[in-house]
This record gives sequence, C-alpha cells and structure tokens, in this order.
Amino acid sequence: MTREPNTRLADLFALAGWSKGELARLVNRQAAVMGHPQLATDTSRVRRWIDMGESPRDPVPKVLAALFTERLGRVVTIEDLGFGRRGRAGRGQSTDVLPWPPERTAAVLTEFTGMDLMLNRRGLVGAGAALTAGSALSSAMHDWLHNDAALAKDAPRFHDPLGQRTAHADAAYDRYDAAPVGSTEIDALEHSVDVFRRWDAARGGGLQRKAVVGQLNEVGGMLSYRHPEHLQRRLWGVAANLAVLAGWMSHDVGLEPTAQKYFVIAAHAAREGGDRPRAGEALSRAARQMVHLGRPDDALDLMKLAQSGSGSETLPRTRAMLCTIEAWAQASMGRGQAMRRTLGEAEELFVSDKGDVPPPSWMQMFDEADLHGMQALAYRTLAEHDPSAAPIAQQHAKEALVLRTSGHQRSVIFDYISMASACFLGNDPEQADTYARLALVTIGETSSHRTWDRLREMYRLTGKYAGSPVVDELRQELKLVLPQGPRPGRPAGEERGTAV
Repeated sequence: MTREPNTRLADLFALAGWSKGELARLVNRQAAVMGHPQLATDTSRVRRWIDMGESPRDPVPKVLAALFTERLGRVVTIEDLGFGRRGRAGRGQSTDVLPWPPERTAAVLTEFTGMDLMLNRRGLVGAGAALTAGSALSSAMHDWLHNDAALAKDAPRFHDPLGQRTAHADAAYDRYDAAPVGSTEIDALEHSVDVFRRWDAARGGGLQRKAVVGQLNEVGGMLSYRHPEHLQRRLWGVAANLAVLAGWMSHDVGLEPTAQKYFVIAAHAAREGGDRPRAGEALSRAARQMVHLGRPDDALDLMKLAQSGSGSETLPRTRAMLCTIEAWAQASMGRGQAMRRTLGEAEELFVSDKGDVPPPSWMQMFDEADLHGMQALAYRTLAEHDPSAAPIAQQHAKEALVLRTSGHQRSVIFDYISMASACFLGNDPEQADTYARLALVTIGETSSHRTWDRLREMYRLTGKYAGSPVVDELRQELKLVLPQGPRPGRPAGEERGTAV
C-alpha cells in the first residue's frame, strides 16, 4: 500500500458515477459471475483502493476492469485502473508506460483484445477516453524504436510473456489455452490477414472489426509459447498486421482511443518481430488519425518518428507513402511550400522503386492510385488556405479515379469527395455537384464513418453557394442522409454518432 491516492482509479470512479458501496456490491456480484463466489468486498476496502493506493489481490483487478469497461463503453485495462501486475501497488500511475518491455507486448495484446471483444458498444458513449498527444507518443517510443542492439535480437527470448504461471494467475487473467503452431497454421493466419485487408478496403471497417480483434486475440494466445525463431518472427508479423487492421477499422468507425492503442500495440509487435519498417508504418496510421481529428501538429511529431525509426531497409515506395501523410499534415496547417516539397519527394521515391524487391504484404495496397489520392487530399486540404491549390487537387483526384481497381470502394468514395470539395473550393459548383452525387450513390455500400466525416466537410463548403438551385437541392439531400449526433473522434470520448 502506497498511502497515496490512486488518481487513475479515482478519475474513472468519478466518471462511472458509482458510490463506493455500489462498486463494492458490483465487484462481489461480478466476481461470482466470473467464478469467484467467495470474494467479499466492502465500502472500506474500495476506499482504501482509491484514497490510499492499496492494490487489491487477484482476481479483483480483472473484475474491476470488466466493470469499468462495461460502464464507460470503452476498453479499460488493469493498468488503466492504476494497478500493476502481480500485486504491485498502484500510485495512481499506470504501469502501462511506453515503451513496454518485450515480455509485456503479448500480455497487453491479449488483455486489450479480450476486453474489446467483451464490450458491447451499442448505445454506449465513451466517457473521458483521451488520445495521447503525438509528441508524447513519439518521445516515449523514440529510443525504443531506434535501439538497434535490441532489434538485432529479433523476437524476444522468453517462454511465458505473462510471467510465471500459477493456478491463481491463470484464474485472474483467464489466459487463452493456446497450443504451439507450425508453418501451415501461420500460412492460414497470413492468408486471413489478406482477406480482412481486402474486405476493409472494399467495405470499410465496421462489419469485420470484431472478427479481426478476435483473430488478434487468438494470435496473442499463440505468442505465449516460444516457437522456433522463424515461426516466432512470422507470428509477431501476423500480430502487427492484425493490430494495424484492428486500429484502422476502429478509426474507421470512430473508436479513436481504441484505434490509437491498437496502432501502438502494432508498433510493439512489429518490433518484437524485428520489422522496423512495419513499426514505422503502424505509427504513420496514428499520424493519419491525428490529421483526420484536426491535430496536424501531433501528426507531424509522429511522422518524424515513423520516418526516422523505420530504418534504412525501408523500401522507396514505403517512404513515399510516409511522405504523403506528412504532406497532408502540412497542408492542414497551411504550409503550402513544405507540402509541395514533401509531395515532390514522395513522387521521386515512388518512381525510384523499381519493384525488384517485392513489397511487404502491408504495402501492396499503396499503388499509383493511392499516391494520386493522397496528393488530391493534400491539395484539397491546402485549398482551404490557398484556393489556387484546388485545380491541382482536381487533377490528382481524376487520376486516382482512372487508376482505381475493383475492390477499393472506400477509396473511390474518398476520391469523389476530394474532387467535389476541390471543385467547390475552385468555384465550380456544377462539376462539384456531379461528383458529390456520385459519392452519395456509393457511400451506403460501406460501413466507414470516415467517409461521412469527409462528406460533412464537403457539405460545409456548399454554404458558399447557398441560393443556387442545384446546390440547394444537393444540400437538402445531404441533410437527409448525413447521420445525426456528435462527430466521432472530436470529443475526448469514443462517440459513434455524427452531425451536419
């Protein structure tokens, strides 16, 4: 016991709105449901947890995590509650400090995905879940990502990432009883990643997110065994790819703090497998998320780390993709000269990639169409500050639409919206109306909330042309189809609704 308040638990307790007596009764009831009918908690014990930093014994931390997760409508882990593992006292500070030591990655992955799967988000609004600033993430992870000596060891050499197994510990953490796997099983897992990735590109993240999280949870269980080096490396790669997908799909449906946690888990998993370029790409996803949420300065902090930490083995096409994200952040801040310079670098890197080295699976979605799509988005964003950028945005959007192949429906919708928005910014409302209606026709085919966010931004641009019969009709149609409620991601919590 620290005799210092556990401020993390106190903050979550205040958000939950329970009394100490209520929480004690809920703990006893939930513990019985989870197979611990002998547990008896009272008000005074809850008070000691909060006010004196006392760390309860297992299985209470897990019970509390389950209760707060369900109450707040977002994943709450044991570390979020200020409790260390294996009975260490909580000082109101989480032991979930970045970066995690190697033995923590599989444990965090398994616990977080398990809680995410348990959570029923329908009708719930997250309370108080905050995104970590890009500068805080990059500062915490810089030395860890650049530590070549540790990377040279590749996957960590430990048998059990959750520590020494005991019957008591197994009851507390409900470990998945996985068995060692061979190359055939990992082949199947890698194939499943490709299937999920194609589904996400075509239909958005809403319909398959839980399936991806469930698969990631299974892989976390597999990682609790020490496999031969080549298999362990591949398993960490599967974990990294699934975590990126889980994060991207979570971002796609507006679960922003959850998405950020998955991106960080992905970076850790990639590094455990010795794949520094993959770790950098995972952080670049968090940067894209930051730009989408109106925090381009945080995005630039993350991109500096993603680019410097990716290592010299990063292929030119991957580096080109990273440049496009940096350019989008620069455009959001009105830095036109810097954006143009960065996009020029992206183009040079892209054409310099001769394809003699096969790209990793996670880069196969970034092709020439995506390059033009990101350029269109960057110039369209800059056109808010400099209208002369609008025609260039239109050119790139048209190129992207010509080059798009089947199976990329969400990207096509983004291209339509970029084109329409650039036309509105470039004083061409008639052509804007054409592309806006193409977006409206196809947007219902995906489960992507981000497409609605972009459509909402386009709707804002139509205000300049209010009074025009064509635009007024479009505005009425947009009002009818745009979901109502707070825009996802803008508040601190994980709110799922949207508004005009």
